[in-house]
Amino acid sequence: MHRQRAIVRTLGAAAAVALAATACGPKAAPAGSASPLAPSAATSASPEVSPSADDRQASPSASPSQSASPSASASASPTVKPIMANGDDSDQVRELQARLKQLKFMSVKPTGFYGTKTTTAVRNFQSKYGLPATGSVDEATWKKLQGASKKPTADELRPPEVNEADAPDPRCMQGRVLCISKESRTLAWMIDGRVVSTMDVRFGSENTPTREGEFSVGWKAKDWTSTIYHTPMPYAMFFSGGQAVHYSADFAARGYKGASHGCVNVRDKGKIAALFDQVKVGDKVVVYW
Repeated sequence: MHRQRAIVRTLGAAAAVALAATACGPKAAPAGSASPLAPSAATSASPEVSPSADDRQASPSASPSQSASPSASASASPTVKPIMANGDDSDQVRELQARLKQLKFMSVKPTGFYGTKTTTAVRNFQSKYGLPATGSVDEATWKKLQGASKKPTADELRPPEVNEADAPDPRCMQGRVLCISKESRTLAWMIDGRVVSTMDVRFGSENTPTREGEFSVGWKAKDWTSTIYHTPMPYAMFFSGGQAVHYSADFAARGYKGASHGCVNVRDKGKIAALFDQVKVGDKVVVYW
């Protein structure tokens, strides 16, 4: 009997060590936090905090490119390779979006990420100008767009205002929800379908992506430090194991030149401080494209 109890104690200690090393999982309950452990906190992957060496945004399907190198696209013409396509993430995509916005084919501000809105805008441009409506940018489309628009200014490429929030996912329309769009790179705090506040966010790199889906806030910590990366995570609201919404000083300083290790970074400290006070444990979190 004593031997069985000793084995149980040994296994329990091993499990505790494994939990402490899991992602941003806590080693001990933080002072003033809600619950020390979310139900899934011991089972999750890598969260984050310090910037990743991979500066690219995570993509669920295609590998984003940092340059104008050819990228495969299922919607492209089989005989002409696109120079920009869905899934790309680069400064050239940002210029593409700015030019499309000049011509009223896009209403959202440039983000540099080629998603569904950009695909639709390119397809509409191609249709109007008599080009194959593939939704991908080949050489002919790029030259036509350059001829129809002017070189974007610095403010057109990177508007000083915050990102424009995407249309809410249907799952965000009921209850208290952190509605997080990967395409527009925004977080909208919503209550019963009404947007209370919005803020810019960034996500994990290609190697440490932020998980998509429907979650809930498991626990909160106003002052938290990553147990893996040993970097600060102020106003952390954990929603998927070690992944959390939190303020990032690196995001505030470097913007989208960096990335997280899986968490949702917020760059406006005042906004997330106010959000932290409003969000309750159990509130819904939706991360979507």
